[in-house]
Amino acid sequence: MNLSKLNLNQEIIDSSRQSAKNIADEVQKFIDLHTTVSTERAILRLLGVDGVDDIDKPLPNVVVDSIRLNRELEKGVAYWIGNAMLNTHLTPQQIAEKISIGELEITSLPIQDEDKIKNVIEKAAKPTIEKIKFNKIKREELGCQSSFSTPLIYVIVATGNIYEDIVQAKAAAKQGADVIAVIRTTGQSLLDYVPYGATTEGFGGTYATQENFRLMRQALDEVGEEIGKYIRLTNYCSGLCMPEIAAMGAVERLDMMLNDALYGILFRDINMQRTLIDQYFSRVINGFAGIIINTGEDNYLTTDDAVEAAHTVLASQFINEQFALKAGIPEEQMGLGHAFEMDPDLENGFLLELAQAQMAREIFPKAPLKYMPPTKYMTGNIFKGHLQDAMFNLASIMTKQGIQLLGMPTEAIHTPHLHDRYLSIENAKYIFKDARNLGDEIEFKKDGIIQNRAKEVLLKANELLVEIDSEGLFKAIEKGKFGGVKRSPTGGKGLDGVVMKDEKYFNPFIVSMLGGERR
Repeated sequence: MNLSKLNLNQEIIDSSRQSAKNIADEVQKFIDLHTTVSTERAILRLLGVDGVDDIDKPLPNVVVDSIRLNRELEKGVAYWIGNAMLNTHLTPQQIAEKISIGELEITSLPIQDEDKIKNVIEKAAKPTIEKIKFNKIKREELGCQSSFSTPLIYVIVATGNIYEDIVQAKAAAKQGADVIAVIRTTGQSLLDYVPYGATTEGFGGTYATQENFRLMRQALDEVGEEIGKYIRLTNYCSGLCMPEIAAMGAVERLDMMLNDALYGILFRDINMQRTLIDQYFSRVINGFAGIIINTGEDNYLTTDDAVEAAHTVLASQFINEQFALKAGIPEEQMGLGHAFEMDPDLENGFLLELAQAQMAREIFPKAPLKYMPPTKYMTGNIFKGHLQDAMFNLASIMTKQGIQLLGMPTEAIHTPHLHDRYLSIENAKYIFKDARNLGDEIEFKKDGIIQNRAKEVLLKANELLVEIDSEGLFKAIEKGKFGGVKRSPTGGKGLDGVVMKDEKYFNPFIVSMLGGERR
């Protein structure tokens, strides 16, 4: 990045980053002492456990529930599966199948030597580790660039039917899209299990399943070969099954995941303890797999005012950055989120948007920032909406955003038709090409509207982070510091799935993916 156009105070940036690190450090102490049912199910999936029982209950749920029923989940599934492997000489999949039909109670088996348990599990974990490494190499061989000079054009498909999604995704790729995001069906984030197999009956989106991931990845590889370009695939690594979806995405070579530390707490009322524990392991997996995470700060501006709450977006970006670093995610894989959500009737609103976008670009210079389109003030007037999206695209190219989720002229009316998506892609491609180096040619007026706005937002973000550093993240969320949404540390969904770790607990994938186990 060239010299700052905003003349930001580096000491305030450093102070904000240090406060965010302190916040993350304190929460990590809590994370390291706990696990969750979804984290343990993710470990099982990475050990190769898949499928469902006779009532379509996923086998990872069957195994975790069986261990938990006997009050032994504190040692972790890796401990019990490893011990069972030594006793029975079966694979994790075979063990899960026997548990599902009532032929095996693994917590009742004789306890073997702890080192032998760890050794057998490390061997069982190796094939998946190698598969994920292979996927990273394959992604590069197929032409997926780790850096990009102009925003990636990111569009969504949301038919509810994976086979219809594939048709739309291929069409979008041929129209010029770089990234396809398969929207999840309404409410899946609140399911404490991952549905199995290909699905055709989602509402407002399509179920995130491993088979759906595989089918869409195959389809995008096919169309990518046809048009001579790698097409990235995105899904939603959030909700009560956050680590499991990360595991499935890593195995099936997804390229991006919506993966925020706070989103589920604020916007899905998932318990904050559960979410913060789960986000850690999900990000360890995503980091190791080379998957770019996309954070959800844009959502704050749908429940709060974009002018008044802009500093909360920046503060959250700082916090998400620190949680990601703890999980081994490099800055180049942090698609930190923000949004073009100023009221279009606001005088000089575009200047305020530029200040926010340029500020994020300068403070997080290596991050492929994820920029979200106008939604809150889209009215159904498709002509005005198309202009709002054009202004959004212009702000993006001027400030070198990394990932551009395109707005649609019919945003406030219905799920976009194919021709709506075509118009949006055409809009973005035109502006990105026609104004490619506009930002390089522009400097901002010293102490003008744009510089002063950025300085104001940074200062307020620093003040908020210092405050949160003092009182703790749990308390800040309880007070509604983000998005104007208040949540209780003991409220929301999923708290009963949080478990304190035993001294014998171990997670083999933390060791292999991050290079060292946390306690």
